[in-house]
Amino acid sequence: MKSPQTSMDSPLYNYFGPRPEGEIQPREVKREPSARIARARQLYFDTKSSASVEFPYWYTRKWEELDGEITMVRRAEALKSAFSHITPTIFPGELLVMGKAHYLRGSYPMPWLSEAYFMAQEDEMYKEALEAGKISADKVTTMGQGGGNVTKSTGNVLSIAGKFGLRKEEMPVLLQIARKWFNKSVDDVGHKYEQLVPGYKEKEEIMRAVICMFDSGYTLPQGREVMNYYYPLQFGIEGIRKICKEKMQETAGYPDMDRMYFYKAINIMLEGLQSWIRNHAGEARFMASLEKDETQAAEYLDMAGRLDWLAENPPRTFHDALQLVWIFHVAVLNEDAISGLSPGRLGQVLYPYWKRDVENGILNRERTLELLECMRMKFTELDCFASMGVVGGVLSGNTFNNLCIGGLTKDGNSAANELEMLILESAITNDNPQPTLSLLYDEKLPDEFLYKGIECTKIGTGYPAWVNNRVAMDFLLNNYKNEGMGLEEVRAWSIGGCLETSPGSWMPLELDGVVHYIPGGSAPATSVGVHFISLPKVLEAVLFDGLDMRTGRRVYPSHGLKLESYDLVWEAFQKYFSLTVEVLTLTNNIQHDIWGKISPSIINSMLKPDCLETGKDISRKGSRYNRTFNVEICGGVNLVNSLASIRKNVFEDQNFTLDTMRKAIVENFGYIPAPETGSYSLTEQRKTNDYGNWLKIHKQCLDAPKYGNSDQYVDSIFKEWQEWFSAMCENYRSIYDEPLYSCQISVSTHGPMGAVTMATPDGRLGGTTFSDGSVSAYPGTDKNGPYALFTSASCYNHALSQNSQLNMKIHPSAIQGREGARKFLELIKAYLRKGGFHVQFNVVDSRMLKDAQEHPENYRGLMVRVAGFTQYWVELGKQIQDEVIARTEYTTI
Repeated sequence: MKSPQTSMDSPLYNYFGPRPEGEIQPREVKREPSARIARARQLYFDTKSSASVEFPYWYTRKWEELDGEITMVRRAEALKSAFSHITPTIFPGELLVMGKAHYLRGSYPMPWLSEAYFMAQEDEMYKEALEAGKISADKVTTMGQGGGNVTKSTGNVLSIAGKFGLRKEEMPVLLQIARKWFNKSVDDVGHKYEQLVPGYKEKEEIMRAVICMFDSGYTLPQGREVMNYYYPLQFGIEGIRKICKEKMQETAGYPDMDRMYFYKAINIMLEGLQSWIRNHAGEARFMASLEKDETQAAEYLDMAGRLDWLAENPPRTFHDALQLVWIFHVAVLNEDAISGLSPGRLGQVLYPYWKRDVENGILNRERTLELLECMRMKFTELDCFASMGVVGGVLSGNTFNNLCIGGLTKDGNSAANELEMLILESAITNDNPQPTLSLLYDEKLPDEFLYKGIECTKIGTGYPAWVNNRVAMDFLLNNYKNEGMGLEEVRAWSIGGCLETSPGSWMPLELDGVVHYIPGGSAPATSVGVHFISLPKVLEAVLFDGLDMRTGRRVYPSHGLKLESYDLVWEAFQKYFSLTVEVLTLTNNIQHDIWGKISPSIINSMLKPDCLETGKDISRKGSRYNRTFNVEICGGVNLVNSLASIRKNVFEDQNFTLDTMRKAIVENFGYIPAPETGSYSLTEQRKTNDYGNWLKIHKQCLDAPKYGNSDQYVDSIFKEWQEWFSAMCENYRSIYDEPLYSCQISVSTHGPMGAVTMATPDGRLGGTTFSDGSVSAYPGTDKNGPYALFTSASCYNHALSQNSQLNMKIHPSAIQGREGARKFLELIKAYLRKGGFHVQFNVVDSRMLKDAQEHPENYRGLMVRVAGFTQYWVELGKQIQDEVIARTEYTTI
């Protein structure tokens, strides 16, 4: 007979401070958007994520017509055809227009990257793909069941990847297109050649065991980077075409002829963008002809004029500039499967236009806010089409467009400005998930700006994240100095994706005869490489001599060790982890090489310095900075807590043997595995009849020293792991022949990766979610308060890694009012001054989250911070929901 579930009041759940009583406390700060945006937001809430085959149809059709053409030119023609045939759609009330597809929440598959996903259950030749390790993550991912996710097929709509709806009549077209890419896609060609890598067998087993979450070469080959809008802002589209025509003449017939093809491809692609823009201008005029409301008709005509102008020329106004920025942002998203394409320090990029318009009396605060609110709607409407394992298990339906504020100017002064204050205000009034905000904290930033950041954080949605400007600069200088980065240039950095430190450059924007140096990204994707290694799963393999205990399959060669000391356990872990990084680096390099040969970036390459100058796309190291490949991990705190438990319980105190611990892990400490109960945190689990046999050992594992409490015993293990991990990454080289670096974010991977991992020696139960982020405490184990957590988190040099990630949950009452805001800011400053890289907050009463889980229909607009991104609660999978609920709630700071 099963025992009842434990509850939130059990010893497994933790508050720091007094437990809240009485009614659920709402968040303190709440303001409403303009009437225009309120209507737009309701339309968004009423809309489902939808897939279209329009873009891939026209792309594939033109690609086939040009068989034998130079690949770069062939791809440009295919993109031109696809952009030219996107059905223009404009929604009433929009001040910014154009999107990825003709649906409000529209996206589409890109079978030239990978087509097997769509074919796996439809065609005999793809049955083998169904058993491939690369789709294992799909099977263990939970999708949010509400909001805009189309989780089940119904009526005339088919569900794809548990998120997107596709009309049934379009499925035959999609399948026909997919078949045309069989053995030609980046996935298929890369798979053929990656099998030549020694150790490929282990790679396939690593993927099948979900020790690695996904291959980056064909899944998300671009993204986790910062846009650079300089060239279209400075020259306009016709100006860039003129540059390319001149460059074609300069390079024609000379060595390195690929430069000529590159310039020709840009020119062709820009023709497609011009058609796309003009088609929307025509649609705006058509809608104006039908509109009876004079005000709305005038807006349509104004929109048409703006788009006609921007199809050729640089922007004239702030509104023009914002529209042009949006056009190129979507254009890059449409050329590849991308998550984490960040607008960067957009408030500083657009500030010269805004300041001029305000001074000339053609723009005021209210209109600025309305435009910024519209911008937030457009970013929130973006979707990224990918498999369930990626869109749910990694992205949680998010697209990670990170807008950064603050930081320093080229000369080293505060870069905060009035437009960034309004960006913060628009995030308060129109609190949507996108774009997320990151405040680049520096001691030179004014208090007024910092307190505006605090006000925005108190709305409870997790942004802005607070990021240490100086730590990021140290990381970048250490990693890019060999490519010429200096102190002045490093100040142009920004966050790409949810939390990837990305290099930038200062670009000389001339406006009215005055040069303004604006920051923009100057590197390709800064988070491609080895994507998300599950550290607790590697440790599981160590304890069971290379086996995946969930499937019984052998992942690694037998290490043959008796593991008679802690040092031998640590040594075996290092060997298995190193083997994992080695084989995944080599196969990933092949995938990215194939991507550059089959599906090279044209639009994004054109925008990144110094591709346009050198005539080289980003796959040929045309960017200014190219050391951009990393190794990403997940579950680091569970690993460290487990090592501490093994060291303490097995080898020092000898409470039990390693064999006994293995048995306890197999028996899940006497609990039913989480996938069977549907509960994914320690707060709500069911016991088996054998629970009593494992009660003592489970308590000893839970009582072992835990990271997050300023405990030198476990913090020293954490420090050793961090320093070893960052150093070992440099032993491996990317396709660009640059060393890799460490990256420490979990995104949503701690859910599905936890789901496939047995119980761990720290007392975590099988199938439950790992700790989030990289320096967040495991839920309920940080018992000594926030400053003790800060001491643990800052026990190593954060500049060794591309990032670190700390998530905290604070009850609204703890930071209420002016005094609460002061204490909150001092708390943040204390951590960043200790050398912490990043901290972000959920300001929420956990009882509200529990109620939202039980009554999602009452919480359509509720948002929470997961791990570097914010998402609507109802669109998160239960794995992540349970983990967020279980996080320690600070009711006092």
